[in-house]
Amino acid sequence: MTTPLSDFEHTKAVSRFLRGGIAEGLADPITGAISEDDGKLLKFHGSYQQDDRDLRDERRRQKLEPAYSFMLRARLPGGVVTPAQWLVFDQIAREHANGTLRITTRQTFQWHGIIKRKLKPTIAAIHHALATTIAACGDVVRNVVSSANPVESPAHAITYAWAAKLSEDLAPKTRAYHEIWLDGEQLVGEEQEPLYGPTYLPRKFKIGLAIPPLNDVDVFAQDLGLIAIIEQGRLRGFNVAIGGGMGASHGDATTYPRLADVVGFVQPEQLSAVAEAVVTVQRDWGNRSERKHARLKYTLDHRGLEAFVTELQSRLGFALQPAQPFQFDHNGDRYGWIEGHDGLWHLTLQIESGRLADVGERRGLTGLRELAKVHSGDFRLTCNQNLIVANVAAADRARIDTIVAAHGLDGYRQQSGIRRHAVACVAMPTCGLAMAESERYLPNLLSKLQAALERHGLDEAPILLRLSGCPNGCSRPYLGEIALVGRGPGRYDLRLGADFSGQRLNQVYRENIDEAAILDALDPLFARYAAERAEGEGFGDFLLRSGILAPLPSRRIAATVLA
Repeated sequence: MTTPLSDFEHTKAVSRFLRGGIAEGLADPITGAISEDDGKLLKFHGSYQQDDRDLRDERRRQKLEPAYSFMLRARLPGGVVTPAQWLVFDQIAREHANGTLRITTRQTFQWHGIIKRKLKPTIAAIHHALATTIAACGDVVRNVVSSANPVESPAHAITYAWAAKLSEDLAPKTRAYHEIWLDGEQLVGEEQEPLYGPTYLPRKFKIGLAIPPLNDVDVFAQDLGLIAIIEQGRLRGFNVAIGGGMGASHGDATTYPRLADVVGFVQPEQLSAVAEAVVTVQRDWGNRSERKHARLKYTLDHRGLEAFVTELQSRLGFALQPAQPFQFDHNGDRYGWIEGHDGLWHLTLQIESGRLADVGERRGLTGLRELAKVHSGDFRLTCNQNLIVANVAAADRARIDTIVAAHGLDGYRQQSGIRRHAVACVAMPTCGLAMAESERYLPNLLSKLQAALERHGLDEAPILLRLSGCPNGCSRPYLGEIALVGRGPGRYDLRLGADFSGQRLNQVYRENIDEAAILDALDPLFARYAAERAEGEGFGDFLLRSGILAPLPSRRIAATVLA
Protein backbone atom coordinates (compact mmCIF):
# COMPACT_ATOMS: atom_id res chain seq x y z
CA MET A 1 0.00 0.00 0.00
CA THR A 2 1.39 3.38 -0.99
CA THR A 3 1.67 5.90 1.84
CA PRO A 4 -0.06 9.19 0.93
CA LEU A 5 2.09 12.25 0.45
CA SER A 6 1.83 15.19 2.84
CA ASP A 7 -0.13 18.25 1.77
CA PHE A 8 3.06 20.24 1.33
CA GLU A 9 4.44 17.66 -1.11
CA HIS A 10 1.40 18.36 -3.29
CA THR A 11 1.95 22.11 -2.89
CA LYS A 12 5.54 21.79 -4.07
CA ALA A 13 4.54 19.53 -6.97
CA VAL A 14 2.12 22.10 -8.44
CA SER A 15 4.22 25.17 -7.56
CA ARG A 16 5.87 25.40 -10.99
CA PHE A 17 9.31 25.16 -9.41
CA LEU A 18 8.58 27.43 -6.43
CA ARG A 19 6.55 30.11 -8.20
CA GLY A 20 3.11 29.34 -6.83
CA GLY A 21 1.10 32.51 -6.39
CA ILE A 22 3.88 34.48 -4.69
CA ALA A 23 4.00 37.28 -7.27
CA GLU A 24 0.24 37.76 -7.11
CA GLY A 25 0.26 37.71 -3.31
CA LEU A 26 2.94 40.38 -3.17
CA ALA A 27 0.84 42.61 -5.42
CA ASP A 28 -2.32 42.31 -3.28
CA PRO A 29 -2.72 45.68 -1.49
CA ILE A 30 -5.59 44.54 0.75
CA THR A 31 -3.52 42.53 3.19
CA GLY A 32 -0.02 42.54 4.61
CA ALA A 33 0.13 38.75 4.27
CA ILE A 34 0.33 36.15 1.53
CA SER A 35 -1.52 32.83 1.41
CA GLU A 36 -0.55 29.85 3.57
CA ASP A 37 0.72 27.78 0.63
CA ASP A 38 2.69 30.68 -0.80
CA GLY A 39 4.11 31.36 2.63
CA LYS A 40 5.54 27.83 2.62
CA LEU A 41 7.01 28.32 -0.86
CA LEU A 42 8.40 31.70 0.18
CA LYS A 43 10.79 29.91 2.53
CA PHE A 44 12.69 28.52 -0.46
CA HIS A 45 13.31 32.13 -1.48
CA GLY A 46 14.80 32.91 1.93
CA SER A 47 11.87 34.44 3.80
CA TYR A 48 9.37 33.57 6.53
CA GLN A 49 6.06 35.35 6.98
CA GLN A 50 5.68 36.36 10.63
CA ASP A 51 3.61 38.60 12.84
CA ASP A 52 4.35 40.47 16.05
CA ARG A 53 3.04 38.17 18.76
CA ASP A 54 3.26 40.95 21.34
CA LEU A 55 0.50 42.74 19.41
CA ARG A 56 -1.72 39.80 18.49
CA ASP A 57 -4.32 40.10 21.22
CA GLU A 58 -4.67 43.86 20.98
CA ARG A 59 -5.03 43.77 17.20
CA ARG A 60 -7.57 40.98 17.51
CA ARG A 61 -9.60 43.10 19.94
CA GLN A 62 -9.44 45.97 17.44
CA LYS A 63 -10.57 43.58 14.68
CA LEU A 64 -7.36 44.17 12.76
CA GLU A 65 -5.35 41.53 11.00
CA PRO A 66 -2.08 40.53 12.71
CA ALA A 67 0.90 42.86 12.34
CA TYR A 68 2.42 40.88 9.48
CA SER A 69 6.01 41.29 8.41
CA PHE A 70 8.70 39.13 6.89
CA MET A 71 11.99 37.75 8.09
CA LEU A 72 14.60 37.57 5.36
CA ARG A 73 17.75 35.43 5.51
CA ALA A 74 20.83 35.63 3.31
CA ARG A 75 22.75 32.70 1.86
CA LEU A 76 26.39 33.39 2.78
CA PRO A 77 28.48 30.21 2.50
CA GLY A 78 31.06 30.10 5.27
CA GLY A 79 29.73 33.38 6.67
CA VAL A 80 32.09 35.58 4.63
CA VAL A 81 30.95 39.17 4.06
CA THR A 82 32.89 41.94 2.33
CA PRO A 83 32.87 45.48 3.76
CA ALA A 84 30.91 46.66 0.70
CA GLN A 85 28.25 44.01 1.33
CA TRP A 86 28.15 44.89 5.01
CA LEU A 87 27.31 48.50 4.23
CA VAL A 88 24.44 47.39 1.98
CA PHE A 89 23.15 44.98 4.62
CA ASP A 90 23.36 47.71 7.26
CA GLN A 91 21.39 50.10 5.06
CA ILE A 92 18.72 47.47 4.51
CA ALA A 93 18.44 46.96 8.27
CA ARG A 94 17.89 50.66 8.88
CA GLU A 95 15.68 51.49 5.90
CA HIS A 96 13.67 48.33 5.24
CA ALA A 97 13.77 46.27 8.44
CA ASN A 98 13.57 46.91 12.19
CA GLY A 99 16.95 48.63 12.55
CA THR A 100 18.90 45.53 13.57
CA LEU A 101 21.01 42.83 11.97
CA ARG A 102 20.97 39.35 13.48
CA ILE A 103 23.74 36.83 13.06
CA THR A 104 22.29 33.32 12.98
CA THR A 105 23.68 29.97 14.12
CA ARG A 106 24.23 29.15 10.44
CA GLN A 107 26.75 31.93 9.74
CA THR A 108 24.42 34.31 8.01
CA PHE A 109 22.22 37.36 8.58
CA GLN A 110 18.52 37.70 9.25
CA TRP A 111 16.55 40.90 8.84
CA HIS A 112 13.30 41.18 10.79
CA GLY A 113 10.26 43.40 10.39
CA ILE A 114 10.23 43.85 6.60
CA ILE A 115 6.72 44.70 5.43
CA LYS A 116 5.36 43.08 2.31
CA ARG A 117 5.79 45.95 -0.11
CA LYS A 118 9.47 46.26 0.82
CA LEU A 119 10.29 42.58 0.43
CA LYS A 120 11.00 42.69 -3.30
CA PRO A 121 13.28 45.79 -3.25
CA THR A 122 15.12 44.32 -0.26
CA ILE A 123 15.89 41.06 -2.07
CA ALA A 124 16.93 43.04 -5.14
CA ALA A 125 19.33 45.12 -3.02
CA ILE A 126 20.89 41.96 -1.59
CA HIS A 127 21.30 40.60 -5.12
CA HIS A 128 22.99 43.80 -6.30
CA ALA A 129 25.43 43.42 -3.40
CA LEU A 130 26.44 40.07 -4.96
CA ALA A 131 24.63 37.98 -2.38
CA THR A 132 21.36 36.06 -2.44
CA THR A 133 18.57 34.68 -0.27
CA ILE A 134 17.68 31.67 -2.42
CA ALA A 135 17.65 28.41 -0.45
CA ALA A 136 18.45 30.10 2.86
CA CYS A 137 15.26 28.35 4.04
CA GLY A 138 13.07 25.58 2.64
CA ASP A 139 13.42 21.90 1.77
CA VAL A 140 16.84 22.27 0.18
CA VAL A 141 20.50 22.37 1.14
CA ARG A 142 20.65 25.40 3.43
CA ASN A 143 23.57 27.79 3.98
CA VAL A 144 26.78 25.72 4.01
CA VAL A 145 28.80 26.53 7.12
CA SER A 146 32.52 26.13 7.75
CA SER A 147 35.10 26.84 10.43
CA ALA A 148 35.13 30.59 10.58
CA ASN A 149 38.62 31.68 11.58
CA PRO A 150 41.22 31.44 8.76
CA VAL A 151 44.23 31.37 11.07
CA GLU A 152 45.93 28.02 11.24
CA SER A 153 47.14 27.23 7.73
CA PRO A 154 46.44 27.74 4.02
CA ALA A 155 44.27 24.63 4.24
CA HIS A 156 41.69 26.68 6.16
CA ALA A 157 41.15 28.88 3.11
CA ILE A 158 40.90 25.79 0.92
CA THR A 159 38.25 24.35 3.24
CA TYR A 160 36.22 27.54 2.97
CA ALA A 161 36.52 27.33 -0.83
CA TRP A 162 34.98 23.86 -0.65
CA ALA A 163 32.10 25.23 1.42
CA ALA A 164 31.48 27.89 -1.22
CA LYS A 165 31.67 25.31 -4.01
CA LEU A 166 29.21 22.96 -2.32
CA SER A 167 26.84 25.88 -1.76
CA GLU A 168 26.96 26.75 -5.44
CA ASP A 169 26.74 23.17 -6.71
CA LEU A 170 23.80 22.24 -4.48
CA ALA A 171 21.72 25.40 -4.92
CA PRO A 172 18.34 25.19 -6.68
CA LYS A 173 18.41 26.09 -10.38
CA THR A 174 14.84 27.35 -10.73
CA ARG A 175 14.41 30.66 -12.53
CA ALA A 176 11.50 31.53 -10.23
CA TYR A 177 13.76 33.58 -7.97
CA HIS A 178 14.91 35.83 -10.81
CA GLU A 179 11.40 36.16 -12.22
CA ILE A 180 9.71 37.12 -8.97
CA TRP A 181 12.36 39.27 -7.26
CA LEU A 182 14.63 40.58 -10.02
CA ASP A 183 12.15 41.11 -12.87
CA GLY A 184 13.89 38.49 -14.96
CA GLU A 185 12.32 37.24 -18.15
CA GLN A 186 9.74 34.54 -17.65
CA LEU A 187 10.94 31.15 -18.75
CA VAL A 188 9.35 29.83 -21.92
CA GLY A 189 9.38 26.07 -22.26
CA GLU A 190 10.18 23.22 -19.95
CA GLU A 191 12.15 23.77 -16.73
CA GLN A 192 14.07 21.20 -14.70
CA GLU A 193 15.78 20.90 -11.34
CA PRO A 194 18.54 18.41 -12.17
CA LEU A 195 19.41 17.71 -8.53
CA TYR A 196 16.17 18.24 -6.66
CA GLY A 197 13.36 17.46 -9.07
CA PRO A 198 9.98 19.22 -8.89
CA THR A 199 9.34 18.49 -5.20
CA TYR A 200 12.87 19.23 -3.88
CA LEU A 201 13.86 17.45 -0.64
CA PRO A 202 11.54 15.98 2.00
CA ARG A 203 12.88 18.51 4.56
CA LYS A 204 15.76 20.93 5.09
CA PHE A 205 19.32 19.67 4.73
CA LYS A 206 22.32 21.16 6.53
CA ILE A 207 26.02 20.82 5.68
CA GLY A 208 28.95 21.90 7.86
CA LEU A 209 32.74 21.69 7.46
CA ALA A 210 34.86 21.61 10.61
CA ILE A 211 38.63 21.74 11.10
CA PRO A 212 39.89 19.91 14.21
CA PRO A 213 40.59 20.61 16.99
CA LEU A 214 37.94 23.37 16.79
CA ASN A 215 34.37 22.17 16.31
CA ASP A 216 32.92 25.66 16.03
CA VAL A 217 30.25 24.53 13.53
CA ASP A 218 28.93 21.68 15.71
CA VAL A 219 29.70 19.31 12.85
CA PHE A 220 27.80 16.37 14.37
CA ALA A 221 24.57 18.39 14.36
CA GLN A 222 24.63 18.53 10.54
CA ASP A 223 22.82 16.27 8.09
CA LEU A 224 26.18 16.05 6.33
CA GLY A 225 29.19 16.86 8.48
CA LEU A 226 32.63 17.08 6.88
CA ILE A 227 35.70 16.92 9.11
CA ALA A 228 38.80 18.29 7.41
CA ILE A 229 41.90 16.15 7.87
CA ILE A 230 44.95 18.40 7.68
CA GLU A 231 48.52 17.20 7.97
CA GLN A 232 51.50 19.58 7.89
CA GLY A 233 49.32 22.36 6.56
CA ARG A 234 47.94 20.27 3.68
CA LEU A 235 44.29 19.27 3.29
CA ARG A 236 44.29 15.48 2.82
CA GLY A 237 40.52 15.14 2.60
CA PHE A 238 37.41 14.87 4.74
CA ASN A 239 35.85 12.41 7.12
CA VAL A 240 32.17 12.12 6.21
CA ALA A 241 29.51 12.14 8.95
CA ILE A 242 25.82 11.77 8.18
CA GLY A 243 22.54 11.99 10.05
CA GLY A 244 22.82 14.82 12.55
CA GLY A 245 19.86 16.99 13.45
CA MET A 246 18.60 18.97 16.42
CA GLY A 247 14.83 19.16 16.04
CA ALA A 248 12.33 17.33 18.27
CA SER A 249 8.76 17.69 19.53
CA HIS A 250 7.67 17.77 23.16
CA GLY A 251 5.83 14.62 24.17
CA ASP A 252 6.67 12.68 21.00
CA ALA A 253 9.33 10.05 21.54
CA THR A 254 9.45 9.32 17.81
CA THR A 255 11.22 12.66 17.36
CA TYR A 256 14.63 13.32 18.86
CA PRO A 257 17.95 15.07 18.41
CA ARG A 258 20.64 12.91 16.87
CA LEU A 259 24.37 13.24 16.28
CA ALA A 260 25.88 12.26 12.96
CA ASP A 261 27.73 8.99 12.38
CA VAL A 262 31.18 9.07 10.79
CA VAL A 263 31.00 6.67 7.85
CA GLY A 264 34.31 7.11 6.04
CA PHE A 265 36.92 9.35 4.43
CA VAL A 266 37.09 10.90 0.96
CA GLN A 267 39.72 12.74 -1.04
CA PRO A 268 39.03 16.42 -1.77
CA GLU A 269 38.35 15.71 -5.44
CA GLN A 270 35.61 13.24 -4.40
CA LEU A 271 33.80 15.64 -2.11
CA SER A 272 31.30 17.14 -4.56
CA ALA A 273 30.20 13.72 -5.79
CA VAL A 274 29.80 12.44 -2.23
CA ALA A 275 27.76 15.45 -1.10
CA GLU A 276 25.48 15.21 -4.13
CA ALA A 277 25.00 11.48 -3.64
CA VAL A 278 24.07 11.88 0.03
CA VAL A 279 21.53 14.53 -0.96
CA THR A 280 20.02 12.38 -3.72
CA VAL A 281 19.68 9.30 -1.52
CA GLN A 282 17.85 11.43 1.03
CA ARG A 283 15.77 12.92 -1.81
CA ASP A 284 14.68 9.45 -2.89
CA TRP A 285 14.52 7.66 0.48
CA GLY A 286 13.29 10.42 2.79
CA ASN A 287 9.81 10.38 4.31
CA ARG A 288 7.44 12.52 2.22
CA SER A 289 4.31 11.54 4.14
CA GLU A 290 5.10 12.81 7.62
CA ARG A 291 7.24 15.92 7.76
CA LYS A 292 8.24 15.49 11.40
CA HIS A 293 10.03 12.27 10.32
CA ALA A 294 11.46 13.62 7.07
CA ARG A 295 14.99 14.64 8.09
CA LEU A 296 17.95 12.47 7.12
CA LYS A 297 18.40 11.29 10.73
CA TYR A 298 15.06 9.48 10.57
CA THR A 299 15.84 8.03 7.14
CA LEU A 300 18.98 6.47 8.64
CA ASP A 301 17.19 5.10 11.68
CA HIS A 302 14.25 3.77 9.65
CA ARG A 303 16.24 2.27 6.77
CA GLY A 304 19.49 1.48 8.61
CA LEU A 305 22.83 3.24 8.51
CA GLU A 306 24.60 0.41 6.70
CA ALA A 307 21.88 0.20 4.06
CA PHE A 308 22.18 3.93 3.44
CA VAL A 309 25.97 3.73 3.08
CA THR A 310 25.63 0.77 0.72
CA GLU A 311 23.26 2.76 -1.47
CA LEU A 312 25.50 5.79 -1.28
CA GLN A 313 28.55 3.83 -2.44
CA SER A 314 26.53 2.20 -5.20
CA ARG A 315 25.58 5.61 -6.59
CA LEU A 316 29.14 6.86 -6.26
CA GLY A 317 30.70 3.88 -7.95
CA PHE A 318 33.45 3.70 -5.33
CA ALA A 319 33.79 2.84 -1.66
CA LEU A 320 34.48 5.31 1.09
CA GLN A 321 37.89 4.91 2.67
CA PRO A 322 38.25 4.20 6.40
CA ALA A 323 37.75 7.28 8.59
CA GLN A 324 40.93 9.06 9.63
CA PRO A 325 41.80 9.91 13.26
CA PHE A 326 40.69 13.32 14.53
CA GLN A 327 40.17 15.07 17.84
CA PHE A 328 37.98 18.00 18.87
CA ASP A 329 38.56 19.90 22.10
CA HIS A 330 36.37 23.01 21.75
CA ASN A 331 33.25 24.19 19.97
CA GLY A 332 33.02 27.81 21.05
CA ASP A 333 34.75 30.82 19.52
CA ARG A 334 38.22 32.15 20.40
CA TYR A 335 37.90 35.83 21.29
CA GLY A 336 40.32 38.67 20.77
CA TRP A 337 43.20 38.99 18.33
CA ILE A 338 44.74 35.91 16.74
CA GLU A 339 47.55 36.03 14.18
CA GLY A 340 47.12 33.98 11.03
CA HIS A 341 49.67 31.92 9.14
CA ASP A 342 50.25 34.76 6.68
CA GLY A 343 50.88 37.49 9.24
CA LEU A 344 47.38 38.98 9.04
CA TRP A 345 45.31 39.32 12.21
CA HIS A 346 41.73 38.33 13.08
CA LEU A 347 39.64 39.89 15.85
CA THR A 348 36.72 37.86 17.21
CA LEU A 349 34.01 39.95 18.87
CA GLN A 350 31.20 38.62 21.02
CA ILE A 351 27.73 39.62 19.84
CA GLU A 352 25.13 38.61 22.43
CA SER A 353 22.49 36.43 20.71
CA GLY A 354 23.93 37.67 17.43
CA ARG A 355 21.84 40.85 17.60
CA LEU A 356 23.58 43.96 16.22
CA ALA A 357 21.64 46.99 17.38
CA ASP A 358 22.23 50.42 18.88
CA VAL A 359 21.14 50.23 22.51
CA GLY A 360 22.63 52.59 25.12
CA GLU A 361 26.41 52.50 25.13
CA ARG A 362 26.47 49.35 23.01
CA ARG A 363 26.06 50.67 19.51
CA GLY A 364 26.84 47.52 17.61
CA LEU A 365 25.10 48.44 14.36
CA THR A 366 26.83 51.82 14.11
CA GLY A 367 30.15 50.40 15.24
CA LEU A 368 30.23 47.74 12.55
CA ARG A 369 29.16 50.32 9.97
CA GLU A 370 32.16 52.44 10.93
CA LEU A 371 34.43 49.39 10.78
CA ALA A 372 33.13 48.50 7.32
CA LYS A 373 34.03 51.97 6.07
CA VAL A 374 37.73 51.54 6.92
CA HIS A 375 38.33 47.76 6.95
CA SER A 376 40.29 46.38 3.98
CA GLY A 377 39.83 42.70 4.82
CA ASP A 378 36.51 40.94 5.30
CA PHE A 379 34.09 39.88 8.03
CA ARG A 380 33.37 36.30 9.12
CA LEU A 381 30.15 35.33 10.88
CA THR A 382 30.36 32.36 13.24
CA CYS A 383 27.95 29.55 14.06
CA ASN A 384 27.97 30.81 17.65
CA GLN A 385 26.43 34.13 16.54
CA ASN A 386 29.67 36.07 16.84
CA LEU A 387 31.74 38.11 14.42
CA ILE A 388 35.34 38.09 13.22
CA VAL A 389 36.98 41.19 11.76
CA ALA A 390 39.26 39.17 9.54
CA ASN A 391 42.45 39.73 7.55
CA VAL A 392 43.66 42.87 9.30
CA ALA A 393 47.18 44.19 8.72
CA ALA A 394 49.21 44.62 11.91
CA ALA A 395 49.42 48.38 11.28
CA ASP A 396 45.60 48.65 11.27
CA ARG A 397 44.93 46.89 14.58
CA ALA A 398 45.00 50.03 16.70
CA ARG A 399 42.44 51.78 14.50
CA ILE A 400 40.14 48.73 14.65
CA ASP A 401 40.48 48.56 18.44
CA THR A 402 39.60 52.24 18.78
CA ILE A 403 36.37 51.88 16.82
CA VAL A 404 35.46 48.68 18.69
CA ALA A 405 35.95 50.29 22.11
CA ALA A 406 34.15 53.51 21.14
CA HIS A 407 30.99 51.57 20.31
CA GLY A 408 30.93 49.17 23.26
CA LEU A 409 31.95 46.13 21.21
CA ASP A 410 34.89 45.16 23.43
CA GLY A 411 32.84 43.37 26.07
CA TYR A 412 34.54 40.08 25.25
CA ARG A 413 37.50 41.29 27.34
CA GLN A 414 35.51 41.17 30.60
CA GLN A 415 32.93 38.46 29.95
CA SER A 416 32.60 35.51 32.30
CA GLY A 417 33.02 31.94 31.12
CA ILE A 418 29.32 31.25 30.71
CA ARG A 419 28.66 34.56 28.92
CA ARG A 420 31.36 33.82 26.37
CA HIS A 421 29.63 30.61 25.33
CA ALA A 422 25.90 31.46 25.41
CA VAL A 423 23.70 31.00 22.35
CA ALA A 424 20.00 31.84 22.06
CA CYS A 425 17.42 31.63 19.29
CA VAL A 426 15.15 34.55 18.31
CA ALA A 427 11.87 33.20 19.78
CA MET A 428 9.41 35.94 20.84
CA PRO A 429 7.94 38.08 19.45
CA THR A 430 8.49 37.08 15.81
CA CYS A 431 8.98 33.29 15.69
CA GLY A 432 5.66 31.55 15.21
CA LEU A 433 6.96 28.34 16.80
CA ALA A 434 8.26 29.84 20.04
CA MET A 435 6.65 28.59 23.24
CA ALA A 436 8.80 30.67 25.59
CA GLU A 437 11.22 33.59 25.50
CA SER A 438 14.82 33.03 24.47
CA GLU A 439 16.82 35.97 23.09
CA ARG A 440 14.95 38.53 25.21
CA TYR A 441 15.30 36.35 28.31
CA LEU A 442 19.01 35.59 27.91
CA PRO A 443 20.44 38.78 29.53
CA ASN A 444 18.33 38.34 32.66
CA LEU A 445 19.10 34.63 32.89
CA LEU A 446 22.82 35.19 32.41
CA SER A 447 22.95 37.70 35.25
CA LYS A 448 21.40 35.20 37.66
CA LEU A 449 23.51 32.27 36.50
CA GLN A 450 26.65 34.35 36.72
CA ALA A 451 25.80 35.41 40.28
CA ALA A 452 25.36 31.75 41.24
CA LEU A 453 28.64 30.77 39.60
CA GLU A 454 30.49 33.63 41.31
CA ARG A 455 29.25 32.43 44.72
CA HIS A 456 31.05 29.16 44.04
CA GLY A 457 34.20 30.63 42.52
CA LEU A 458 33.27 29.49 39.02
CA ASP A 459 33.10 32.85 37.27
CA GLU A 460 35.75 31.92 34.71
CA ALA A 461 34.62 28.32 34.15
CA PRO A 462 33.76 27.92 30.46
CA ILE A 463 30.26 26.42 30.29
CA LEU A 464 28.21 25.98 27.13
CA LEU A 465 24.76 27.53 27.63
CA ARG A 466 22.08 27.10 24.98
CA LEU A 467 18.63 28.67 25.23
CA SER A 468 15.75 27.75 22.92
CA GLY A 469 12.17 28.97 22.87
CA CYS A 470 10.91 25.64 21.54
CA PRO A 471 12.20 22.09 20.92
CA ASN A 472 13.01 22.65 17.24
CA GLY A 473 16.63 23.35 18.15
CA CYS A 474 17.79 26.36 16.10
CA SER A 475 20.23 27.28 18.88
CA ARG A 476 21.45 23.65 19.05
CA PRO A 477 20.24 23.35 22.68
CA TYR A 478 20.80 19.60 22.83
CA LEU A 479 24.55 20.25 22.66
CA GLY A 480 24.61 22.61 25.64
CA GLU A 481 26.24 21.63 28.93
CA ILE A 482 23.31 23.62 30.31
CA ALA A 483 20.28 24.14 28.08
CA LEU A 484 16.78 25.48 28.48
CA VAL A 485 14.14 24.36 25.98
CA GLY A 486 10.87 26.27 26.08
CA ARG A 487 7.66 24.57 27.20
CA GLY A 488 5.40 27.56 27.72
CA PRO A 489 5.56 31.15 28.95
CA GLY A 490 8.28 31.25 31.60
CA ARG A 491 8.69 27.47 31.68
CA TYR A 492 11.46 25.28 30.30
CA ASP A 493 12.96 21.83 30.28
CA LEU A 494 16.37 21.95 31.96
CA ARG A 495 18.82 19.77 30.04
CA LEU A 496 22.34 18.94 31.22
CA GLY A 497 25.37 16.87 30.38
CA ALA A 498 26.67 17.62 26.89
CA ASP A 499 30.43 17.92 26.52
CA PHE A 500 32.48 20.96 25.53
CA SER A 501 33.44 19.63 22.11
CA GLY A 502 30.01 18.96 20.59
CA GLN A 503 30.28 15.15 20.63
CA ARG A 504 27.66 14.21 23.25
CA LEU A 505 24.01 15.17 23.58
CA ASN A 506 22.59 16.34 26.88
CA GLN A 507 19.57 14.86 28.67
CA VAL A 508 16.53 16.15 30.50
CA TYR A 509 17.28 16.86 34.17
CA ARG A 510 14.04 18.65 35.12
CA GLU A 511 10.89 19.06 33.02
CA ASN A 512 8.64 22.08 32.61
CA ILE A 513 10.00 24.25 35.42
CA ASP A 514 10.18 27.99 36.00
CA GLU A 515 13.18 30.20 36.65
CA ALA A 516 13.19 29.74 40.42
CA ALA A 517 13.23 25.96 40.05
CA ILE A 518 15.95 26.18 37.40
CA LEU A 519 18.23 28.17 39.70
CA ASP A 520 17.41 25.91 42.66
CA ALA A 521 18.34 22.85 40.61
CA LEU A 522 21.62 24.30 39.33
CA ASP A 523 22.99 25.84 42.51
CA PRO A 524 23.88 22.58 44.32
CA LEU A 525 25.35 21.23 41.07
CA PHE A 526 27.60 24.28 40.83
CA ALA A 527 28.64 23.74 44.45
CA ARG A 528 29.65 20.13 43.78
CA TYR A 529 31.40 21.06 40.55
CA ALA A 530 33.47 23.69 42.36
CA ALA A 531 34.44 21.27 45.13
CA GLU A 532 34.94 18.02 43.21
CA ARG A 533 35.94 18.76 39.60
CA ALA A 534 39.21 17.49 38.20
CA GLU A 535 41.66 19.91 36.63
CA GLY A 536 40.36 21.04 33.26
CA GLU A 537 37.16 18.99 33.60
CA GLY A 538 34.12 20.48 31.90
CA PHE A 539 30.79 20.87 33.65
CA GLY A 540 29.01 18.33 31.47
CA ASP A 541 31.79 15.78 31.85
CA PHE A 542 31.75 16.25 35.62
CA LEU A 543 28.01 15.58 35.82
CA LEU A 544 28.51 12.18 34.20
CA ARG A 545 31.73 11.22 35.99
CA SER A 546 30.27 12.07 39.40
CA GLY A 547 27.17 9.99 38.77
CA ILE A 548 24.78 12.96 38.95
CA LEU A 549 23.75 11.98 35.44
CA ALA A 550 23.82 8.44 34.10
CA PRO A 551 24.98 7.86 30.50
CA LEU A 552 22.01 7.18 28.26
CA PRO A 553 22.15 3.75 26.56
CA SER A 554 21.53 5.12 23.11
CA ARG A 555 23.77 5.63 20.14
CA ARG A 556 22.03 8.94 19.63
CA ILE A 557 23.94 10.48 22.52
CA ALA A 558 27.44 10.35 21.03
CA ALA A 559 28.96 10.59 17.60
CA THR A 560 29.95 7.15 16.39
CA VAL A 561 32.21 5.81 13.68
CA LEU A 562 30.86 3.14 11.38
CA ALA A 563 33.21 0.16 11.55
